[in-house]
Amino acid sequence: MNTATRPAMNRRLSVAPMMDWTTRDFRYLARLISKHTLLYTEMVTAQAVIFGNREDLIGFDEAEHPVAQQLGGSDPKQLAEATRICADFGYDEVNLNVGCPSDRVQSGQFGACLMADPDKVAECVAAMQAVVNIPVTVKSRIGIDDQDEYEFLHRFVEKVRAAGCTSFTIHARKAILSGLSPKENREIPPLIYQRAYDIKRDFPDIEVIINGGIRDFHQVREHLGEVDGVMIGREAYQNPYFLIDADRIVFDDLYPQPSRHDIAEAFMPYLVKRFAEGHHPKHALRHILNLFQAVPGARAFRRHLSENMHRSDTTPQILMDALALVPRSSSTEEVLS
Repeated sequence: MNTATRPAMNRRLSVAPMMDWTTRDFRYLARLISKHTLLYTEMVTAQAVIFGNREDLIGFDEAEHPVAQQLGGSDPKQLAEATRICADFGYDEVNLNVGCPSDRVQSGQFGACLMADPDKVAECVAAMQAVVNIPVTVKSRIGIDDQDEYEFLHRFVEKVRAAGCTSFTIHARKAILSGLSPKENREIPPLIYQRAYDIKRDFPDIEVIINGGIRDFHQVREHLGEVDGVMIGREAYQNPYFLIDADRIVFDDLYPQPSRHDIAEAFMPYLVKRFAEGHHPKHALRHILNLFQAVPGARAFRRHLSENMHRSDTTPQILMDALALVPRSSSTEEVLS
């Protein structure tokens, strides 16, 4: 797919970068459900992109467009080189992670701890932008530890904006850098959506995307009244058919919506292709386990896949066998009218 024929990138709705979740297999599945939602990769360190197996780390299917690569790092030269590589691979955007609170990320001096050094983030963004003509964006928290006043976030955005960043995704929780696990950091610090709203008010010329705890399209609509876009995290993974309403509600595209059965059947050729390339089906099938969530036959579908997909002799046919356990009528129920 050349750049002239790619779908237009629009950040009004996106699926968050999530480690071990937003793999290329999940992104392909998500794209079958929504044509327009922007998809983010898992975070990959700049050093890994430069020195690692690039096809394994940042390879993707052309059908995934629009798709953005998230990078982790704090060395401007390395980030610039990794950004150039990602642009050459065909990504539509590169996003700098300034929000992950894990110990591993902190030990590398990147992620959320970088919020304490906005000048460093600005230097990184400037270096990344200098080598590509695709957008370079930033994803952050509203603060870290006891640096959680609005003035701290305002100063961070102001410095990075001055370096040329025009799109910020703000996870509306602060990050606790010691004492909480990454999972707890997604749940315990309170959500303060107003902080992101205030950034949009104070910086009307930049794009502000809000993230954190958003689980339905009623919330999406409300946030879009205050900011430019919404990023969905766990809900999009744990209930992927949730995205079926994205194109109609967020992007005003009223094409006929595919059923869950349609999605599973469309995923089959991709599964066969990956299998032929030497990838065990379990890696892709784990992402489709929740496709039929909350409809008749969902439990049988999940059970059949869970009990059989890890076998050494498993083939893509397992998906069709599981699909046969779900009444076709159950796959047409909508998430939201």
